[in-house]
Amino acid sequence: MTKRVFLPLIIATLVCSGLQNVEARPPRHQNSKTKPIITQPIKSQWELFTAPDGSFSVLMPGKPKIISQTQKTFMGEIDLQLFVSQPANQEVAYIVVYNEFPYSYGQMTNPQAILSNARDMALKTTQSNLIRQRTIRSSNGHPGKEIEYVNAGGKITKNRMYIAEGRLYQVMVITTKKQRNTLSKTLNGYLNSFQVVLKR
Repeated sequence: MTKRVFLPLIIATLVCSGLQNVEARPPRHQNSKTKPIITQPIKSQWELFTAPDGSFSVLMPGKPKIISQTQKTFMGEIDLQLFVSQPANQEVAYIVVYNEFPYSYGQMTNPQAILSNARDMALKTTQSNLIRQRTIRSSNGHPGKEIEYVNAGGKITKNRMYIAEGRLYQVMVITTKKQRNTLSKTLNGYLNSFQVVLKR
């Protein structure tokens, strides 16, 4: 496989690596010269979100921000769709991203090779170290891979990737070590709630 064959994966990973720095940010604090304002923690309203095209559903804390992009590649135009949600009072970002493959590419390429390359590109572009990985399948049998990695700034990403219906889906949570420990049930609940439909 040549590097350019995996260009769509590289694009998707680069988009997500940008979110690694921008979205997983700490809550804002009051200026030290002013009196602290004591407020109750904001409880996120979790809702079942279904993609506009009906291709997947997932539980998210509130309505996600939707970002659409089209990238030109040697294979033609590749559509990227990102869905991002970040509760205001937490150092965590919930992200789903997918990119389309041309039909012929999806049919001729081994899914595990695509997933392994996506893992390698995610680690390289975010300059992260792999913590753990495992082979998984979606609830309706699509091949997948779960990876967890940490970058130099200490941000931890848990990413479940699936190949389904000519797409690479990535379901991610980006957080700090502290938030990962305190929100472990919530984070796993989010990842487990992701469902890919068999046909769009």
